[in-house]
Amino acid sequence: MKIHALWLSASVLTLSWCGAAAAQTTPAQESSASDSTDEVVVTAERRSTSLQRTPIAVTVLTGDDLANAGVANVDQLQFIAPGATVNNFGQGIDFNIRGIGKAEHNTQTTTGVITYRDGVATFPGYFTAEPYYDVARVEILRGPQGTFVGQNATGGAVFVVSNDPVIGGGVHGYALGQVGNYNAVGGQFAVNVPLSDTLAARVALYGDSRDSFYDISGPHTGDDGVRIAAGRFSLLWEPTENLSVNFKTDLDYLDLSAYPADPVNSTNDLFDVSANAAELALDRFLRSTLRVDYETASGIRIRSVTGYQEGNTAYRTDLDGTSAGNLTFADSVDETIWSQELNLISPDDGPITWILGAYFQEDQYTFSDGRLYIGTPAPAYTIQGTNPKDSAAVFGQMSFNLPARFQLQIGARYAEATTTNHIFVNQFGLPLYQDQREEWSNLSGKVALNWTVDDHNFLYGFVATGFRPGGLNVPVGLGLPAPFDEENVTSYEVGWKAGWLGGHLRTQINAYYNEYENFQVIIGYPDFPVPSLNIELNAPDTTRMYGFEAQLEAVFGAFSVDAGLGLLHSELGTFYATDPRIGGPAVACNPLTGPTSATCINLEGREQTYAPELTFNIGAQYEFALGGGDTLTPRINYGHVSEQWATLFHNVARGDHIEERNIVNAQLAWTHGDLVTTLWATNLTDQHYVGAINSGLRFAGPPRQFGIRVLRAF
Repeated sequence: MKIHALWLSASVLTLSWCGAAAAQTTPAQESSASDSTDEVVVTAERRSTSLQRTPIAVTVLTGDDLANAGVANVDQLQFIAPGATVNNFGQGIDFNIRGIGKAEHNTQTTTGVITYRDGVATFPGYFTAEPYYDVARVEILRGPQGTFVGQNATGGAVFVVSNDPVIGGGVHGYALGQVGNYNAVGGQFAVNVPLSDTLAARVALYGDSRDSFYDISGPHTGDDGVRIAAGRFSLLWEPTENLSVNFKTDLDYLDLSAYPADPVNSTNDLFDVSANAAELALDRFLRSTLRVDYETASGIRIRSVTGYQEGNTAYRTDLDGTSAGNLTFADSVDETIWSQELNLISPDDGPITWILGAYFQEDQYTFSDGRLYIGTPAPAYTIQGTNPKDSAAVFGQMSFNLPARFQLQIGARYAEATTTNHIFVNQFGLPLYQDQREEWSNLSGKVALNWTVDDHNFLYGFVATGFRPGGLNVPVGLGLPAPFDEENVTSYEVGWKAGWLGGHLRTQINAYYNEYENFQVIIGYPDFPVPSLNIELNAPDTTRMYGFEAQLEAVFGAFSVDAGLGLLHSELGTFYATDPRIGGPAVACNPLTGPTSATCINLEGREQTYAPELTFNIGAQYEFALGGGDTLTPRINYGHVSEQWATLFHNVARGDHIEERNIVNAQLAWTHGDLVTTLWATNLTDQHYVGAINSGLRFAGPPRQFGIRVLRAF
């Protein structure tokens, strides 16, 4: 079991109800249709660009799209975006794009897929049950990012943008209520309020309540369902045409009761488990963002994005996953993040465009109560202390328009990162102190050549590199452990974006090849491989990953369809490692030379973790016109994620194999005036699938849910 990694974990298994998932601001949003595909704008590059002229692989989803696909939180993104996988297991999330992101579950291992909320990089893989409500759009970027935005990302980035207040838009908004199985009751409300000719506010509220999915036997406490409350206050001030100030504050109270789980190879149904521990899963956090934009007389925009976030995650669980054992775990972790980004952005219409930026972030974890119990009442293992981490970077990207509609892009980023552990560990009565600091620096970049062939075809190709800093290991009584090093990714990608049939069909096709250096992984100590004794280090050889992706969107009158496909092949280089879960003689195992033995395993050629070979999604709807201007719109969505591995050891007996996921969502929306009434169902076939594996336990994905929601816009 990855016990030492668990001490530093601080995130949530997203088990919230999938029903309410939207930024609805008009009564017909859930079933709107047009004669052709609408122009889609991408803003992740800190300027507004057309999706079909943006030289990166990206999926853009509006609030309408989220509602139509049944997406309520981060977990469901994997069923509507090619190449994305989400494995959520309670206090930790593995969000990977093209097999790159995060595979180890602790605060020292940063994430390679950065999630931004209203321009601010959020908690890195934690507090992930935050619902999607009153959302304007979600942009999912694949591949290394960092020459035009905040943090460096090796796998990709996700931008979640909520609706802004509208100055001069009058009082408008929406109210939504819904009920469903598991005694689910939920609602949303948003209203735009003009305060003056230069000032407007928006208030959005979200509530959700349902019973537990689980039938738990044994003398446990907790797991009585989900109770979520969230709210957002936004204020937009535009005193002149050149100045815009946008302030937003989010408050979230996420009581998920528990993260029930049982041993990986249990034969019982995923939702029939036993436990004899007091269980708890409670997240509370605040996030404030301030974006200031000023445009000079020359057209250069100066942008400041400031973020402050603080939260607490409290967790208690039955760590052996049965009512027969006495292994339990509890922690309470506080996290506080300050961040500041500054941009200088050129006008959009010159022969040379550019963006310059600087970024700083301070992220501190405070472990006030982390303890593992073997029996009761005395804890066998405790941890307390702080883990402050700082990162800083300067970056820039320039685009040169060339003859024959070619464009050259060059970008670079210099980054520094530090991490420090000030912690005390009581390990089975052995006091251990760690006061250790490590730092990393990196220069990464991107070179791209783009060609606008004509008004309907756009080609691009680039080479980009990405960087993820290393971290510190927790002491285990063998002296001060060595840190693990940074990861680096070099990505080669070519793509073709095209429009067809007079604007009715839009496609994106791309292929990529990645060289993944220094993959961070937890294995047994190479020189002292005792069972259950772990250390995080770097794979000594290059992992090679390549794939193909395709997306399409089509609208033909009342009929519309969207689809995505991702193919991925991954292959580890030379790597010998000891599986810390397996007993046997403590034989030394050099990561580069081995030698191969019963415990020293040659991992060369194995698939990367959380890198399914196939991801596929498709959705279709048809809008039937009824009398009196009413419409009736049935829609169906299907998402497939093929089998994947939870560790590099590929040990089926130890539960490393994660079966494929096949999720069908459906809805029927009736629009009548300013009312939209929708019958909806998620996971329609009720597939009971493993949503994640960690510490020898399997965590279930959500079962079938269904209900009815009513939306009224005003």
